[in-house]
Order: sequence, then structure tokens, then C-alpha cells
Amino acid sequence: MTEIIGWASSLILLFTLIKQVYKQWQEGTGEGVSKLLFIGQLLASIGFTTYSYLVGNWVFTATNGVLIVNNLIGMYLSFYFKRKNKKKEAA
Repeated sequence: MTEIIGWASSLILLFTLIKQVYKQWQEGTGEGVSKLLFIGQLLASIGFTTYSYLVGNWVFTATNGVLIVNNLIGMYLSFYFKRKNKKKEAA
């Protein structure tokens, strides 16, 4: 039962954070998204992934591993769309 609670909670967290990055991609904007959000979240996810692996907690190892990828995509989209929109405004 403990594992089910952990994996279910993990899926809920992943769904909400991945949905945010998907929305950002779909709308084609990085507005309203702090650079520090993704940078801080990336660093925390790397730390939590390492820690979870070392203590043998596979729920958090998997969850934070996926969050690393999600954060990298989110950061890329945020910087890409902000740069793209600045070029449009300058033209």
C-alpha cells in the first residue's frame, strides 16, 4: 500500500508539472515563468535524484529523474520563446 501511495503521488506531481511545460509550449510563450523556478527546480531535482538513489527509494529516484528532463525542456522553452518574442518586438 505504501508503494501505491508513493507512485500515485508521483504521477500526480509529474502530471501537473509536465502539463505546465506543455501549456507553455502550446501557447508559445515564456511569459510569467520565472527563470529561477526552472533553475531552482532543476538543481533540487538533481539533488533529490542523487539522494533518492543513494537511499534506495525508487519512487523518488524515478520521479525526480523525470523532473530533471521536464525542467530542462521547460527552461529551453522559456528562454526560446522569450528570445523569439524580443526579436518580434524589435522588428
